[in-house]
Amino acid sequence: MRPPPRDCHSLLTIPTVTSERAPVDLREIPGVLLVSPNKTSARGTCNRSRRPVPGTILVTEALTPDLYDAIVTSVAVICTRGGRTGHMQSLCRSRGIPVLRVTPDDLPLLAGEVTLHLDRASVILDGVVPAPRAPRTDFDTLHDVDSICVVIADSTDIRSTNTLPHLDRVDRFFIREEFACLAADQSPIDALRAGVTEAERYGARIGAELCAMVGELLPHQTLVMRLLDLRSDDAAQITTGVPVHDEPNPELGLHGARWLLEERLYPHAFRALRAHLRQHLGPAAARVSFAVPFINDLAEFHRLRRHLGLTADTSLSVFVETPAAVHAAADFCRAGASELFVGTKDLIQFYLAADRGNHLVASVYQTRHPAVLAALAQAVAAGRRTGVPVHVFALGADVDHYVRHLPTRRLMMCTAELHQAARHLAAPVPAR
Repeated sequence: MRPPPRDCHSLLTIPTVTSERAPVDLREIPGVLLVSPNKTSARGTCNRSRRPVPGTILVTEALTPDLYDAIVTSVAVICTRGGRTGHMQSLCRSRGIPVLRVTPDDLPLLAGEVTLHLDRASVILDGVVPAPRAPRTDFDTLHDVDSICVVIADSTDIRSTNTLPHLDRVDRFFIREEFACLAADQSPIDALRAGVTEAERYGARIGAELCAMVGELLPHQTLVMRLLDLRSDDAAQITTGVPVHDEPNPELGLHGARWLLEERLYPHAFRALRAHLRQHLGPAAARVSFAVPFINDLAEFHRLRRHLGLTADTSLSVFVETPAAVHAAADFCRAGASELFVGTKDLIQFYLAADRGNHLVASVYQTRHPAVLAALAQAVAAGRRTGVPVHVFALGADVDHYVRHLPTRRLMMCTAELHQAARHLAAPVPAR
């Protein structure tokens, strides 16, 4: 017998139910599943237009901020570049939108109706459905978690989460300022470089987005906004009126706290944002707090507070996502940081020197590496010693492992993965 051809596609023959029809040839393209929500398949028409077409499967080389509208209206995304924890992948994870990465050679083959089979990490070029594989869950220890901070993309994520039963552990929601920008159709750098008036208008528009989110909160819940943290490559995709630096390594470039310190008009926008909250929310404005992104040490923390014009009674939390920030975690707590949020995805790439967006080093990017777990434990311990809450971000697959191996009972999770875990939260606590 002649062996089957050795190529990157598997050519399967599916028998039909009657002898009057010829077998159906099924073209299955294997890939790597970057975002896997709680479903086994997604079907739709391929959309290469880069424009939002509801119910389609977006086909693109890479997920970039300028595709925000196209992404959030898609049932799935197929791309050729990127890792599991990039910024736009995080948006997809929050929304429960599956993302499959295929090889560049396979992308031109995707046209018309296709089906993603998430349990097989593949895309089918016609509608025949292979037998599904049983999904795996890793949420058994969520009963032991005291607090869950849910990472969201907009107010609809809060609303959908709060309709789930038995979720009293969800007491915080977390939004990135850049996602609020995209939801409000704002170009932050264009606005911040157009003068004080435009910067203040930008701040008020972001404030309006936050007000809508606060309106969805339950009485015991609060909202945390991570201040603007656009890498230059992402910023270039949504900035039209001013030049953006072309950096050789944007991940290690001018963004986060270091960018905020350089941005002359950001304090005007931030003051306008908070003024909008006070004007429209009154005392409820206190339910909104802010976190500093991509910060290294206490000197940056103090400088940023001064730059933003914060008074001593204005709280500011810290996002711990660099090795230097882990080292300074206790200093942040003693200096008055209201909370610590551990950005595990960035922290991993810096501890293991593995670009999270580079699929060639995906095997090196390990969420449970001993060095990573030690860093997470160090940040949690710093908060415990000083009484400062510390939330650790966990991918759904890592929830059990982190709760069992880290001294924490506070987690950050994406919306869709929390929805997947809801049945575990609703189930009775098993007898011990």
